[in-house]
Amino acid sequence: MATLSQSLLSLLRGIERGLDKILQPIVFLGMAALIGVITLQIVSRVLFSAVGWTEEVARFLLVWITFLAGTLAFQRGRHIAVTFAVDALPGRLRQAARVIALLIVLAFMITLIVIGYRYMQVQSFQKSASLRLSMTYVYAVMPICAAIMAWYALVDILELLLNGETSHHQEEPL
Repeated sequence: MATLSQSLLSLLRGIERGLDKILQPIVFLGMAALIGVITLQIVSRVLFSAVGWTEEVARFLLVWITFLAGTLAFQRGRHIAVTFAVDALPGRLRQAARVIALLIVLAFMITLIVIGYRYMQVQSFQKSASLRLSMTYVYAVMPICAAIMAWYALVDILELLLNGETSHHQEEPL
């Protein structure tokens, strides 16, 4: 049974690493694109007439980068946390407190998936002002990132229950 659970955790960690390898370059390319678009906006305003779509693209890129980078930060345990009370608990209570906290996070992410998806549907008729892009694509980042964070929380819960230790990626560097 222990071998089966360890192979399951190994598979889940592999999926996490795969998601990480997809998200990191997307965030990097998004940042590079954001810098390029803002530079174009500044240069066009100073030297020529302003390029109208740059402000809209910059705004949409910033929204997507924020959610995607927040997902990476969550996966690495880099969000702000006050852990002194939990860290002071004895082993089993500390593990139980962490599992409860992750269950709350999981419930919140599932709620965010549902709300984000409904919001996408409600706003699907709306088009962006300059690009005439369906706002569904802009709002899709919310349920997508919530689903990825829910996955990460679920893996952490399983790891805590099976191994009885903190998640494997709590101290990984950005």
